[in-house]
Amino acid sequence: MQVDDIDRRLLRHLQADGSLTMAELAARAGLSAGACWRRVEKLEASGVIEGREVVLNPRAMGYAVEVFLRITLDKTQGNAFDEFIRAAREIPEVGGIQTLLGRVDIRMDVRARDLAHYQEIYKERILALPHINDVEALMLISEVKNTEALPI
Repeated sequence: MQVDDIDRRLLRHLQADGSLTMAELAARAGLSAGACWRRVEKLEASGVIEGREVVLNPRAMGYAVEVFLRITLDKTQGNAFDEFIRAAREIPEVGGIQTLLGRVDIRMDVRARDLAHYQEIYKERILALPHINDVEALMLISEVKNTEALPI
């Protein structure tokens, strides 16, 4: 789908506030409600808009520790990635899993209530994952910028 300037304007407003009603979005973008609705529906149908979500504050929910794991797998078995990912998806405290090209194979984001909880997750669940060759843990100290918004 070709995204034009009007679509970009709509997307900028939606990225800034995904809770806007169609009438509010139309007013901010300078469109009629009908035209706005049709464009948003088209953006959703084409996959440009993948969805809308509520973002919770992890600290307010009792998760004060965030650790990024960089994992290198033992790739001597052909199904190492698939088996690792299948098992890692089952750990509720793992919020993100990315496969990478380079020295590190997997990046995982782990959230825990505190350091003792993280240690429990690490010992009992992370180290039990299949095909791990090496793990490097990076603990988040402060978050300077965190946005998934695209510069459109």
